[in-house]
Amino acid sequence: MTHQGNPFGQVLVALVTPMTADGEVDWPGVEKHIDACIQQGADGIVVTGTTGETSTLTDPEKLRLVEVGKDVAAGRAKIITGGGSNETAHAIDLYQKSEKAGADGIMIVTPYYNKPTQAGVLTHFRLIADSTDLPVIMYDIPGRTGIPLKYETILRLAKHPNILAVKDAKGDLSEVSRVLNQTDLLYFSGDDANVLPSLAIGATGLIGVTANIVSGPYRTIVDAVNRGDLAAATAQHRKLEPLVRAVMTHVPGTVAAKYVLHGLGRISSPRVRLPLVGPEEWEAAIIEDELALVKDVDGVDFSNFRPDRNAAAGGALPKIAGTTR
Repeated sequence: MTHQGNPFGQVLVALVTPMTADGEVDWPGVEKHIDACIQQGADGIVVTGTTGETSTLTDPEKLRLVEVGKDVAAGRAKIITGGGSNETAHAIDLYQKSEKAGADGIMIVTPYYNKPTQAGVLTHFRLIADSTDLPVIMYDIPGRTGIPLKYETILRLAKHPNILAVKDAKGDLSEVSRVLNQTDLLYFSGDDANVLPSLAIGATGLIGVTANIVSGPYRTIVDAVNRGDLAAATAQHRKLEPLVRAVMTHVPGTVAAKYVLHGLGRISSPRVRLPLVGPEEWEAAIIEDELALVKDVDGVDFSNFRPDRNAAAGGALPKIAGTTR
């Protein structure tokens, strides 16, 4: 199926999965958090991605996240399912079930751990894209998966009618420009620090971790770029810089985002599932020092920030283990 235009949105939140103190998914918390992100300005929600702790979610949890997301969004935002699998057959099954659950699109990550050649990557993406009518975002994050989506592979995959976009977490802006010149792909910044630079050279939008805390300023940046107002976009970029640094620099983004959201009273617990753990004392102190530099960011007030290092400490073992099959 050929999809016209942009079926994903422009301000996409790489959603954290709120959990209880014992590591079970906090379903009322999920609903509340999705609604808050959309009310602030997000027009896309990526569930079960890296930030959503996809590696330790069960398949039933992943599918329910799609269903809950669709119910809460109620047409206000697109629901994209991320994660997938490094096993092609499992990924196909999961994405087909996600389509039936109501997903508006899928985000396919390059196969991690296996480290296939680019021919294997090409086949993995093509077979998954063949198996669904949903529009596809390719997720290029070699720092986590161990392999990149090479330029030549991107060009070949861009010819598939269902593959419409790339989430780029490499930070190679010269390659972004090169691909944009040679394809009609939509580009999404997957690196919070590079949102504005990416948009300035033609990217479509962002899939952001920090947007869990504030999606409104990203809406402002995107809208400003859309109308050609670089000064307004730059002003928001500068205000967000210390918050992005706090969330994305010292511990995994999932861990920091949950720590901050809990300290703001937005989620009931900062708990993550093992092997992720909450910030150690010195890491939490650095994050808090960075947050003290955040000023005049719409949608968040750190004068009410009440961090709880004890609640964040350690990680949880859920009752049911996730599975690769």
